[in-house]
Amino acid sequence: MQITLTPDILLAAYSQGLFPMAQSADNPEIHWFCPEVRGQLSIPDMHIPRRLKKNVRQMKIGGQPYEIRLNTDFKGVMLACANMSDNREETWINAEILTAYCALHVRGYAHSVECWQDNKMVGGLYGIALGGAFFGESMFCLARDASKVALVHLVARLDWAGYKILDTQFINDHLEQFGVHEVPHQVYMKTLEAALHIACKFDSQERLEKDLITQYLS
Repeated sequence: MQITLTPDILLAAYSQGLFPMAQSADNPEIHWFCPEVRGQLSIPDMHIPRRLKKNVRQMKIGGQPYEIRLNTDFKGVMLACANMSDNREETWINAEILTAYCALHVRGYAHSVECWQDNKMVGGLYGIALGGAFFGESMFCLARDASKVALVHLVARLDWAGYKILDTQFINDHLEQFGVHEVPHQVYMKTLEAALHIACKFDSQERLEKDLITQYLS
């Protein structure tokens, strides 16, 4: 029996190490995953390539300034992540997933980190924040390094706010360059259980984005 996704179902699933994916944008069937090994990034020890680190320090992409915004266009980020291109022939984000995660965003659990340039969103990512764990879902890039820049800003924010887990679910070559590594399921679940009891505030505006980056890269 197909279960309709709701915010409460999603929160319960993530707290137990599960996450949903659709077969494609046009396929209504939802599949649940709980990998035997999990992609995870050590928040204090992210590896940032030298050129990218320089760009982030200067807050520039292609020599032009960029701006990081939080949660100003969550649905737009999801739609951009779902958009198929030469580098992405399929998407696991269907209409039900889009609706459910947008509802989770309204409740304050789903967040977007957006990279803007010349008043246009050129890259970003979104994920779920639960306790001291952040579950990265997807990212998109319309300008060189824009998604990578968003990822660095995400990690800087997680580090400052005291998060213990950045779960990337799976691991690939793109993520591996930043130090994402595999964690066995039992180890992951033990770490997750502890992290869920930590109170963290993802979208706190107490520090300027530039200050967060300066602190993290120092």
